[in-house]
Amino acid sequence: MTVERLFEEYGHFKRFQICLYFAVVFQAIACGIHYLASVFLVQTPNFVCSVPGNITDVLYHNISGSSLESILPAVKPAGGPLVVRTSEGEQWELSRCRFALRIDPQDFTYNYNGNKTNKECSGNFVYDHSEVHQSIVTEWDLVCEKEWLAKMCQPTFMLGVLIGALLFGDIADRIGRVKILMFTSLCQFGLGVAVAFSLNYYFFVVLRFLLAMVSSGYLVVVFVYVTEFTGSKVRTWTSMHIHAAFAVGIMVVAWTGYLVRVWWIYQIILSICTSPFLLFCWKFPETPFYLMAKGRYKESQALLDAIAHFNRLECRLKVEDLLEKSENGKALLEREEDESPVQPEKKLSILDLFGSWRMVGRTCTVWAIWFIGSLGYYVFSLGSVNLGGNQYVNLFLAGELLPDDF
Repeated sequence: MTVERLFEEYGHFKRFQICLYFAVVFQAIACGIHYLASVFLVQTPNFVCSVPGNITDVLYHNISGSSLESILPAVKPAGGPLVVRTSEGEQWELSRCRFALRIDPQDFTYNYNGNKTNKECSGNFVYDHSEVHQSIVTEWDLVCEKEWLAKMCQPTFMLGVLIGALLFGDIADRIGRVKILMFTSLCQFGLGVAVAFSLNYYFFVVLRFLLAMVSSGYLVVVFVYVTEFTGSKVRTWTSMHIHAAFAVGIMVVAWTGYLVRVWWIYQIILSICTSPFLLFCWKFPETPFYLMAKGRYKESQALLDAIAHFNRLECRLKVEDLLEKSENGKALLEREEDESPVQPEKKLSILDLFGSWRMVGRTCTVWAIWFIGSLGYYVFSLGSVNLGGNQYVNLFLAGELLPDDF
């Protein structure tokens, strides 16, 4: 096929391609949103163990108060325990994952050299809500011996990204790009909202895993979709700038995280940011490359006419003009009209990437480049909230300044 002639005749990036490009790239914002949303979903605020009984007095070095909540904002993780006194007269030293009961204290002072009974926290914690009102950590007490569960949220998400890229990329070659774009977009919205109503941690992780698969699937397929609708003169630029929308999604996460401090409301708002895309994605046409490769010549001709009409050009290009000279274009069109069986196409799979030593070398080289680039990018972007200063500004600047292809 010589489908490139389509762009020579009707333009490499004219009205039709421009409108289609910005429409499909708009949904890529959702991919950036869901990839980085976990930085505020799993925030761990300052916390200490709680004790039975009603607390009447609290000491932290030279700071005193009547409740844990009033003192917690001033507590540093390695700055020593909190000392509390209950209405029953008991005195406790509270740290993050342990607490100690003072035996026969004489006075209520911060320093104590007497005997203590040390205990592990039994699952009751008090959190500092001055910065983080509610996260999944405070919702399900993912601290101390459960801390690893919170840290597993992003790795399981990225595993879903890997599986989704492999799965949906292959399916898109079989059933078409548009069907996958519609399916993954709808699932991003549905699963994103469903995450906010997770009943427990494990349900949350499963939904996020599925969300990662469809988000990755959209990002992979939209890249191909854009390259097949734009001409060679702008193809590099258009494909690279898909990731600019991804970066916009990161900045949206920073803004939303700053304005909304309750995790499930935060998740819902992020999920509906790109919901208008669902109203018009069903109107997207299949790509000319895919239609021609599948022998769907009538649809190909209709698409050519639509592109010419939208670009305000004369409809002078025919499908047979895009076929190789060795192919009999008219015969192929007549065969489609007669619905005669065509020659079965060769089935390809991921194993064909290892069909020769040259392909093995190229495949491993591309994979290594993407691995190193992605590793560096996500280390910087996900870790930006821990650099010091304002974590929301850090993440916003990471989205604005760091290129997604690093």
